Amino acid sequence: MQVIYKDTVIDVKKGTSVIELLKNEIKNGNNIIACKFNNEVKNLNYKIEKDGEIELLDTTNKDGMRVYQRGLIYIVSKAFHDICPEALLTVNYQLYHSMLCEIDNLEVTDEMLKKVNERIREIISKDIPIVRKVMSKEEAIEFYEREKTLKGKLQLDLKEKDVVTLYYCEDYYNYFYGVMPISTGAIKCYELIKYHDGFLIRYPSINNPNELKSFIDCPKLLSTLDEYEDVHKFLNVNTLYKLNNIIKDNKIKDYILLDEALHEKKIAKIADSISNNKQVKVILVAGPSSSGKTTFAKRLELELRLNGIKPKTISVDNYFVERKDTPRDENGEYNFEALEAIDTELLNDHLIKLLNGEEVKMPTFNFHEGTKEYKGNTMKLADDEVLIMEGIHCLNDKLTFLIPKERKFKIYISCLTVLNIDYYNRISTTDTRLIRRMVRDYKFRGYSALHTLKMWPSVNKGEAVNIFQYQEQADMMFNSSLIYELSVLKDYAMPLLKEITQKEPEYSEAKRIYHMLSYFESISPEKVPSNSLLREFIGGSIFE
Repeated sequence: MQVIYKDTVIDVKKGTSVIELLKNEIKNGNNIIACKFNNEVKNLNYKIEKDGEIELLDTTNKDGMRVYQRGLIYIVSKAFHDICPEALLTVNYQLYHSMLCEIDNLEVTDEMLKKVNERIREIISKDIPIVRKVMSKEEAIEFYEREKTLKGKLQLDLKEKDVVTLYYCEDYYNYFYGVMPISTGAIKCYELIKYHDGFLIRYPSINNPNELKSFIDCPKLLSTLDEYEDVHKFLNVNTLYKLNNIIKDNKIKDYILLDEALHEKKIAKIADSISNNKQVKVILVAGPSSSGKTTFAKRLELELRLNGIKPKTISVDNYFVERKDTPRDENGEYNFEALEAIDTELLNDHLIKLLNGEEVKMPTFNFHEGTKEYKGNTMKLADDEVLIMEGIHCLNDKLTFLIPKERKFKIYISCLTVLNIDYYNRISTTDTRLIRRMVRDYKFRGYSALHTLKMWPSVNKGEAVNIFQYQEQADMMFNSSLIYELSVLKDYAMPLLKEITQKEPEYSEAKRIYHMLSYFESISPEKVPSNSLLREFIGGSIFE
């Protein structure tokens, strides 16, 4: 074989593993945990069977950090199995470089975590191999009947797979949906701390993989996640295994209606909170990409009107500074997402005048010319009217610096997925938003999935700077996720992902998401109500 590594061609004997070939590079490298072979993520024991290009992945890489997190959760679950074998461990959701876990049948105590932590350190220090074992479907059926376990059982239902895989470490086995480290010694930096009703598994960030950042508490975000998780636990549809069974039993219609009713109830509650505060005149809505802000705002307007309040919308996009005054990023490109790209002085002047009952000449921003134009549009706010503004900076008080706090009501909206694949494998909220974005970009903007994947890191970077750090300043949060949505979106997204070839750097990400979606049973889009927030991404919305 011939492989390329760092622009150098190397002759390799067929069947040689990556770790054998690049032993010194891996040994002397910093936190190298996996590799890419022809743009596909592999573990370091991957055997080379054809020509290709190798890239080593460390924990400063997004794919590398995912492998690290999987390995860490695997070791924690093994430690619990060794110390408290009766413990039913559940990995719930991500909170600021941490994973919140709970024990469903036991109280989490400091003494329990101390013993588990000691076992974790022992497992890591021994550098025990994590071995990938493969069974045929027939062998796997016998295995699951004998072991009475659900670990990795979803693989049996996947028609595209002829085999079932489990990861063994000594006598402990489990399955994780993605590449794993080849041994426990790959995990170096972590922390277990008691938190909420369970504990946090803390891990480093890709920006500083050798240190743990100070934990930032997010009580409002946690409360919103708990609210949705409690409902879906009560409905017994908190894992993909359970959701798939409901779909196969043709019982999904009731769950769709219940999920949509949960949205309706929450939006009505937000509207009631606004209505009960007579001082509020400016409603500010912000959230990351593909959270469903447009449909949310339309439904909120309806609920406010039912409460006798007439909403008017004001677009922040019409208040951009002149093009010559627009800030630039580190690459010299216009940075339209920076707060400094907004003419906050003019915006606040207009808001104050509107709150005082004055009539304002409203600008319309000409994006082609890069300037504000005045076309005779005016606005005046009556006593029974409120303003609704939506934009990435709306939770940042610097955007509306002249407006008193008591006159503002801030809403954070995001797709906070509470559905897990199983008790150990969660579904990332970012992945759900990415799939929504991919489907909408193709359906309404003509963009390929490759285009969406290429620009997604830049979107995430802007969200981290401009939105996430302000989320706890919201007066209320709205979780726009729907437990059934990925079962609808899969048939839109999977063909788009399949178009991305292995020559593209984004191939590994496309394959990872494709693989995840393949485990979902499909739901026809015809079952989605016309007022559903999901319609914003697949079309057919009553609000269009």
